[in-house]
Amino acid sequence: MRSTRIAISAAMLGALALPVLSATTASAAPAPAALTAAPASSCSSQPPLPYEVHTKAVTIRSRATTKSTALGVIYRGHKFSVAKKSGNWLYITDKTTGVKGWVSGTYVYRDVRMCTD
Repeated sequence: MRSTRIAISAAMLGALALPVLSATTASAAPAPAALTAAPASSCSSQPPLPYEVHTKAVTIRSRATTKSTALGVIYRGHKFSVAKKSGNWLYITDKTTGVKGWVSGTYVYRDVRMCTD
């Protein structure tokens, strides 16, 4: 049963990779001047996107350690900005409650901006 799942998964991955390989060979030809992509430098002029909690909840702490005092909690989907970093810890200000403190970077991520201009 398990070997059947592995074989099916491998076959599906092969089928998914095939269009990617053919797309890279098709794009190897030089593109006309009108179709060349513009440099993505216009994105760097925009402000950074906020961080967001991607686990059920994250504890805001007084110091960048799990042994420090808990000051508050932020929940999944909550967005915030980061003032500074120390290792894997991020110093934040929760704008809804005004609580300032440290959260573990393991449980949060930064939104990513895709630039197409």
